[in-house]
This record gives sequence, C-alpha cells and structure tokens, in this order.
Amino acid sequence: MTHSTGLRIGTAPDSWGVWFPDDPGQVPWERFLDEAADAGYTWIELGPYGYLPTDPHKLQDELGARGLKLSAGTVFTGFHKSEDERKRAWDQAVKVAGLASALGAEHIVVIPDLWRSDATGENLEPRTLTDEQWRALSGGHDWLGKALYEEYGVRQQFHSHADSHVGTTREVNRLLDETDPRYTNLCLDTGHFAYYGGDSRSLINERPDRIGYLHLKQVDQSMLFDVLKNDVSFKDAVADGIMVEPPQGVPELAPIIEAAAAISPDIFAIVEQDMYGCDPDRPLPIARRTREHLHGCAHLARQF
Repeated sequence: MTHSTGLRIGTAPDSWGVWFPDDPGQVPWERFLDEAADAGYTWIELGPYGYLPTDPHKLQDELGARGLKLSAGTVFTGFHKSEDERKRAWDQAVKVAGLASALGAEHIVVIPDLWRSDATGENLEPRTLTDEQWRALSGGHDWLGKALYEEYGVRQQFHSHADSHVGTTREVNRLLDETDPRYTNLCLDTGHFAYYGGDSRSLINERPDRIGYLHLKQVDQSMLFDVLKNDVSFKDAVADGIMVEPPQGVPELAPIIEAAAAISPDIFAIVEQDMYGCDPDRPLPIARRTREHLHGCAHLARQF
C-alpha cells in the first residue's frame, strides 16, 4: 500500500524468532520470506549474515519473486575492548555491507557487544564502561561509519540494546555527544530504549538530526520491573515474552511514527518483536496483526 507521506515500514527475521545464521529450531529462510510477503510487507532486513542466501544474485531473485526489498544489514561491534575489534568489525562489514549494498540497501544497523551473553545469559564483563572505553567505542563507530559510507555508500545506524553498555537515555545521549553525526546516528529501537526507561518520542524531538532508522517494538512493562529487579538476563526475558505484540506493551507506536515522519518520510521503521525460541507457527499471525495495527495509522505510512 502506497501513500504520499509517512515512513517506509517493514519487518525482519527477528520477528520470526531468528537470532543466529544457522539454528535448527529457527524458521527456514524460505518460510520467513514467504510469510513476510504474505503478511503484507515490502521491506525486510538481512538478519544475521548467513541466514538468508549470501549470493547477491540468488538473494535478489528470491526477494524479487516475492516482491520484497532490503532495507539494511546488521554488524556487531566491540570497540570498547581493544584496537583489534576494528578488524573484526570490518571483516563483517565487507561481507554484510557488500551484500546489502548490492541489493540497494541504504543502511547498516550496528549492535554493540553485550556485557551479558545472549546465548547463555552469563556475565561476560562489567556492565559500565570507563571513560577510556567510551572514547574507544565512540571513535570506533565514527571510524566504521566513515568507512561504510566511503566504501559502500551505506549509513551506520547504532542500535542501543538491553544488556549492552549503551542502553539508558543518558548513555545514548553520551554516545551521540561523543560521535560525529556524519558517521554515527541511531537505529532507535523503541522496545530496547523503553527497556531502560527511555522515552523514544522525547528523544526524537530532542535529537531529530540523529535519528536515522527505527525498530518498532514494544515491551511488557509489568514484566520489565521483575526483570530489572531480579537481574534477569535479556535472553531469559525474551524467552519469557518480555517483547510483546503491539499494542499490548509500551511505548505507544503511533506518536513515535508521527514524530519520526516529521523528520523525514524516508526513514525506515522496521517491525521487530524479539521471539527467539518461539514455535515456528507463531510469527505469521502476529506479523499480520501487527501490520494491521500499524495500518490504523495508514496516513502516516507511505509503504507497507
């Protein structure tokens, strides 16, 4: 469905419970593509590199056969750890940005390494950074953003995340204050930002020049207080259903979409509901209902 104003709204493998390139419990990639198209979406993300076909011609054929287009790929970084992390990030970028840009994607979503494992739930390192680590993190992302744009013509969008070092409003603002807007801006994930009490609409209004991309997601606020009080890992919180189907959680999405659309009608707003480990039959009905919920704001959405 096409409209003259609003955002480019899509979905992602994450909404089908996909976290890893190869996991026998995940929905096969062909089924994800079939169901994303069946649910009415046009735009999708690449997901973890290796989940969808990595040959650009094959992937283009598979997407084209279903009327799908690619908005972004994803890279994982740990710049606060050491200088060696630049090589690790670039090794990923060559593959991910090379494939994504070949299919016309405009963005790379960059997720920082978590201080607590999303595979096992174990603590891996302290949950806050030193000033020196902050400098390494910020400098690393500016370096990566500049290289991504110069080499592949794609924009880096930093994704704050539960169980990561950049999650609260203060931490997100510090990242923005310490980075160059030419190279580092935000993939504002509404659910992850709300996980630590962030107000997405306020952030959009206060830092409109730094919002480059959106992930639309809601969190179960009543469960969240238990998660935070009892120091439950993000992995276990997801398994317990912390991320919920709109409009059952927070934040309310319509005002966020409206605020983002006021910045630019070209911003991508990708639906993501973390459901790793879910039954393979569960995602499609949720995807359909979520799209219908967003369709309630059809005057805001240019393209589903």
